[in-house]
Amino acid sequence: MSVPRGKVVGGTSAINHQIFLRGAPEDFDHWASLGNDQWGFLQVLAYFRKLETDLDIQDDFHGTAGPIPVRRHHPDSWLPLQSAFYQACLAAGFPDDPDMNHPESGGVGSIPLNNPGGVRMSTALAYLDPCRHRLNLTVKGNVLVRRVLFDGKRAKGVEAESGGETFVVEGLQIILSAGAVASPQLLMLSGVGPGGHLECQGIKLVHGLPGVGQNFSDHLLIFIDFKAKEGFPMDGLAPRIQVAVRYTATGSHLKDDMMMWPSNFAPERINRGGDRMKSIGIRITAGLYLAASRGEITLTSKDPHVQPLLDYHLLEDPFDRERAREA
Repeated sequence: MSVPRGKVVGGTSAINHQIFLRGAPEDFDHWASLGNDQWGFLQVLAYFRKLETDLDIQDDFHGTAGPIPVRRHHPDSWLPLQSAFYQACLAAGFPDDPDMNHPESGGVGSIPLNNPGGVRMSTALAYLDPCRHRLNLTVKGNVLVRRVLFDGKRAKGVEAESGGETFVVEGLQIILSAGAVASPQLLMLSGVGPGGHLECQGIKLVHGLPGVGQNFSDHLLIFIDFKAKEGFPMDGLAPRIQVAVRYTATGSHLKDDMMMWPSNFAPERINRGGDRMKSIGIRITAGLYLAASRGEITLTSKDPHVQPLLDYHLLEDPFDRERAREA
């Protein structure tokens, strides 16, 4: 599978689909029930409001002064495929959902996006650019962190390389924010992780922590493709995703654990020579969220240039297979 990540200032927020969809309140409240009491929905709602400026909806659940602008495609601008999908969902009994970021959201409606005027508002644009003038901020591009350096069990700096040279950066506080793949990879390269696995890679153990790289989860996507009728308008450079439906799978105890959306699709992925702006058919994508299957990330080398093994264990759990089949 292609697993793209954003090796650019702003990280993967600079390459994702610009969908700005909050997690369900039940998910946060579940985390709080496990003991992380600051992650209940009412606690995080204040931060959802703080980080956004919703250009369509102003109420107690949406922010009006945050750095990330949020907007939706209005029904009068929907492409024919998007309108047809919306009407089909209503006919199938799904309710209209005018605000997918509302705590009681569910059904079919416009997806919230963080791309007003077609500009992708990455974390670099929204958070970093306004601070670039600060004298206590240095941003270095084209730098690869090789490992975190420890004094005993206290992180004191990082070993990095750039332009063929290796150097050390030290600080009173080291924040590791390298995403779902590179963060566990860096911890293990630095000697923090499952002892047996690190020993096999020839890495000296700093702190044995069996959970590093474990519990790896992602949302499975299933593509159902159709040939379009002759003369049906394809989107070309127009928005690929405008409308989606969220629903709870039959027999599931997890609210809105499934999502579907229509789009057009290109003949081949761009990394295989395809032209993503040339559409040849219609696609319905089904997304399985809150997957029960769990995978792992393990090192294949102690060389930081070598990609780790991403073992997703997709569809391993029967519950996931049931929901995927129904979709």
